[in-house]
Amino acid sequence: MLQAWPVADASRIDEAAVSDVTWIQEVVLEIRRIRAEMDIAPGVPLPILFDGGDASDRARQETNTTLLSSMARLESMQWLDGAEAPMCATALVGDLRVMIPLAGLIDKDAELARLDKEIAKLEKDIEIVGKKLGNEGFVARAPEAVVSKERAKIADAEVARDRLIGERAKIASM
Repeated sequence: MLQAWPVADASRIDEAAVSDVTWIQEVVLEIRRIRAEMDIAPGVPLPILFDGGDASDRARQETNTTLLSSMARLESMQWLDGAEAPMCATALVGDLRVMIPLAGLIDKDAELARLDKEIAKLEKDIEIVGKKLGNEGFVARAPEAVVSKERAKIADAEVARDRLIGERAKIASM
């Protein structure tokens, strides 16, 4: 209890291993994010498509296929190699596109209704923050940190709304 806190030996850190683990974490995180956004049950095994990326992405995927499959509950992993992708939910990990084909995984009408509800909520939030920022008294009296936080909040909400509108258009065209 009285000993000094241990100090890491920087010479023993394997940068390649750290980079590989970070890549795995990002891929799994993006797959889980898509699952959550598309309301796909966590237990449903998913087919995954990869496109783009570089040789290191392909090597990492091939080396860690079992780990990725178990951590993200994957049915299969396939590289497109320039082939046409079906209707997919897409996430980026660096230059690598991680795609989940949506056919048969989601209830189209329920997903459209959920997206409409989320878009409406974001538009309401944008309107409220926009009114606040449109009030010259608020902008003049509030600390700059608060005003910049509100501007960031409205920018984030607009980006999220635009992304959801894009997803809604994709799903509506299925």
